[in-house]
Amino acid sequence: MTRRLAQVHERVAAACTATGRRTDEVRVLLASKTMDVATVRAALLADAGARAAGSGTAPVLLGENRVQELVAKAPALVDLGPTWHVIGPLQSNKVNAALRWASAVQSVADDALAQRLSDRVRERDVPLDVWVQVNVSGEPTKHGASPDVAADLGVRVAALPGLRLVGFMTVGARSDDTAVVRAGFARLRDVRDEVVGSGAPGTADARGLSMGMSGDLEAAVAEGATVVRLGTAVFGERPPQEGPHR
Repeated sequence: MTRRLAQVHERVAAACTATGRRTDEVRVLLASKTMDVATVRAALLADAGARAAGSGTAPVLLGENRVQELVAKAPALVDLGPTWHVIGPLQSNKVNAALRWASAVQSVADDALAQRLSDRVRERDVPLDVWVQVNVSGEPTKHGASPDVAADLGVRVAALPGLRLVGFMTVGARSDDTAVVRAGFARLRDVRDEVVGSGAPGTADARGLSMGMSGDLEAAVAEGATVVRLGTAVFGERPPQEGPHR
């Protein structure tokens, strides 16, 4: 685990260097879908050990696709103080459960979920960080708002009480053509730039770009990713899973 995590940070650093970016501009999020608590704990301990040894890297984030996995794992890892993000589609009836543990939701793709989150957190002292998910590839199996409407959605989300729009998220195109993948990531960056450039209320902090996974992180970093979501590169191949992602 320590070796794989170090290799991931080396890949990110190399990608940043290749495009003239600072390595501290990109955070690593570990997508722990289907991984058991012991495996996730080992990754967190490896990360803490590397930082104690002077790696200079920021603490990894943790991301879960399924709320039921989040609520099962989070209590067992609370002693390590990880920062959890919801990175999969979030049903309205799972919002309360998710927000017991998650400090950010990266999968806001419509007004209904945004409003539900706002209603739930508007009385909090600290706003909830949210990302608008955009389906840049147009693939029907992928979650997210169309790029054509994502900027307007972002502006509406940013105006909701209790929420802090911090950026935009996507899953890259399923393609072996790097140019196609990069074009999708560039489209997400354009959406982000449109929203931030609008000057609309609440949009000033929406500079994040959560994009890039184990197979395409270099392309994502080249197009401006600030968070890369990695699973197999650190955990290895995932065990089979049953049922839909929730």
